[in-house]
Amino acid sequence: MSLTRRDFGRRSAMTGAGVALAGTVGALATAPNALASEDSLHTGEESADRHGHGHGHHGVGYGPLVADPDGLLALPEGFSYRVVTYSGRTKLESGEYTPSNHDGTAAFDGPRGRTLLVNNHELAGPRAQWPHPVPLTEGLVYDPAAAGGCTVVEVRPGGQVAEWVGIAGTATNCAGGSTPWNTWLTCEETEDKAGTNGFTKDHGYVFEVDPEDRRANRAPKPVKALGRYAHEAVVVDPKRGHCYLTEDASNPNGLLYRWTPPHGFHHGRGKLRTLADDAGVLQAFKCFDSGGKFVDDLSRATKTGTVYGVDWVDVPDRDARTTSVRKQFGAGQVTRARKLEGMWWADGGVYIVSSFARGESPVQHDGAVWFHDPKRRTLTLKVLLGVNPDPSKDGAFDGPDNITVSPYGGLVIAEDGEGVQHLFGATDSGRTYPIARNELNIGTEQEPEYSEFTGVTFSPDGRTLYANIQTPGVMLAITGPWKRQKRG
Repeated sequence: MSLTRRDFGRRSAMTGAGVALAGTVGALATAPNALASEDSLHTGEESADRHGHGHGHHGVGYGPLVADPDGLLALPEGFSYRVVTYSGRTKLESGEYTPSNHDGTAAFDGPRGRTLLVNNHELAGPRAQWPHPVPLTEGLVYDPAAAGGCTVVEVRPGGQVAEWVGIAGTATNCAGGSTPWNTWLTCEETEDKAGTNGFTKDHGYVFEVDPEDRRANRAPKPVKALGRYAHEAVVVDPKRGHCYLTEDASNPNGLLYRWTPPHGFHHGRGKLRTLADDAGVLQAFKCFDSGGKFVDDLSRATKTGTVYGVDWVDVPDRDARTTSVRKQFGAGQVTRARKLEGMWWADGGVYIVSSFARGESPVQHDGAVWFHDPKRRTLTLKVLLGVNPDPSKDGAFDGPDNITVSPYGGLVIAEDGEGVQHLFGATDSGRTYPIARNELNIGTEQEPEYSEFTGVTFSPDGRTLYANIQTPGVMLAITGPWKRQKRG
């Protein structure tokens, strides 16, 4: 059933500012380069990062970052990190080196107090071009010509680490998402078909990986019902069973999708792989404002608190046999957004990142986070970052990518922008603060380069923040005096 203009107008009038400020995160904005929320504009405080002392306000965050003498990770005073895996240095149980290009990650409770992490490896193109691809472990290979996949990392109470392959022979495993039944959905961010890059099978699918049951991962099978396109992330509505999926693509910009399970289907471990290729209904979103006007691209919104109504439009050919899914829609049929990236389910809905927008979008920005409320059928802009004037300087944040909702309030966001790269937090009221800075220079002294952060996720007990430096591929465990963040 579509959401009519009258329905949306009535709901907007009923909720008013409450929609814009609802949920854990509230109406978030960063300073100094963001379009700040009304709350932050009336504090009378000046952003500390203008003076080069970090992004936090008094009582928010953990203070300025302290340079790392080992040149890896700057953290606030009192915090520390430990390297969990390092591509080309640490090894799997089988003796091969840890694969490179760490990306999306989720943490699960394991047996006997252990933590299990499933770690994507975003390896694109021919397998031969990668020094450390995901090993082709017997029984776990989808396409032997592809380099990507996932590893499972087990962290034991005493700090010992074991790592093994969860799935191999997939391509460009970017983000993904955990499920309510404690498995991982890994997403291929590609549309390559068999014959491209030497691949023997079509790619651009979602696969399920079980961190606990190695036997469940044998004979990998794509969940074709979720479509074939440049997948980024996926979340599952634990109440309604819908899957929401982002697409990181351009020319034209990508889409947000919703998959509705077929009548009588019940989620659970291994159930997705039993679905027919055309099971359920895959749809793309279509937004409109309170006046009923169609919104062609999410970058049109220039103020936090902007609320759109959401409708869903059926995908004609989800397997994209002849035409990419996003190209199957004409002007006026769907809403687009540049670099739809990480997602996280919380507060009865899904937080969705649009990492940045440039010339391919109607309005430029350096990152946005939206919240979709399935019950109200609304999409609310929570975070909006203005274009960073000088990414080479340690100042404003830009390019949000992977996100998680923090057990200490607000969001923790992995930065994938230009120049300096951070993990940063955002409180319920819109204050931002640094958590970590990547100091691993993979460029030169004259032209430094710092890889993006990925895979930000807390351990199930909330004591450890795991995050990755994508290149060369380093998984880090961050601990310290975590505290509930004030509103600022």
